[in-house]
Amino acid sequence: MTTQTRKLRRSKKPPIRWQRVVLYVVLVAFAIFYLMPVYVLIATGLKSFAEVNLQRMWNLPTGLHFDSYMKAWFGSEVEGFRGLNVNFMNSVYLTVPATIISAMWGSINGYILAKWKFRGSDVLFPLLLFGMFIPYQSILIPLVQVLQRINIFGVKFYGSIPGLILAHVIYGIPITTLIFRNYYANIPTELIEAAKIDGANIFGIYRHVLFPLSVPGFVVVMIWQFTSIWNDFLFAATITSHPASQPITVGLNNLAGSYIVEWNVQMAGALLTALPTLLVYIFLGRYFMRGLMAGSLKG
Repeated sequence: MTTQTRKLRRSKKPPIRWQRVVLYVVLVAFAIFYLMPVYVLIATGLKSFAEVNLQRMWNLPTGLHFDSYMKAWFGSEVEGFRGLNVNFMNSVYLTVPATIISAMWGSINGYILAKWKFRGSDVLFPLLLFGMFIPYQSILIPLVQVLQRINIFGVKFYGSIPGLILAHVIYGIPITTLIFRNYYANIPTELIEAAKIDGANIFGIYRHVLFPLSVPGFVVVMIWQFTSIWNDFLFAATITSHPASQPITVGLNNLAGSYIVEWNVQMAGALLTALPTLLVYIFLGRYFMRGLMAGSLKG
């Protein structure tokens, strides 16, 4: 390659666009600003109690003190607070079935509202969406009264995990129905008509045609519901009263000693509480975006 050819190739390189450089600098600055609380959370959780100080809040820990995480997980009988290990499993028992049930229910609702028009469907759908705008605080008293009266096969719903599951499933119906209804609206109606010609009924069409095509919609709904239910505090603190049945968010609120608050233990507990949803978005975030792009949130 001659020197003239090299010069010609260099001259063809696209010029640096300073607007893009400025944009990236701004985005990096915002990302650092957003991650600053995460840094404080991790750094404080790795410090000993003697190092926790407002003046040295931004300093790195002198050593890796994992005893804060051990104390946050297992608790301390001497200092009088429970660990998060029991509460963590309560959140698992709550979040997994509530997410699956609300996703399946929303999928069936969205399928019927999108592909099977019936009298009153145009009125029922806006009424379902209205449930999204009802504040949690406005329904706490009637919710507690209803759960206190429900007793199925000897299972008391108030003060228990089944009651929390029921509350989150019902409150999740509007958003899950909306996502699936808009997702199924983009699926060609010719597939439904072809299945009808082959003799499939309403449930057969859903099982053999719509359900296999619903993976992107289920990814979006289940990530959304998992995050919302895991991070819920208001329903959990209102419905559950006994520490043995409280989810991890309520357990984190109770993670304090009788006389002093060990902020390193509190920060370690906060990181343990946020870790499942953080891992979900780290490993499944790209699938979440693919589900959004597939039309699950389009009108």
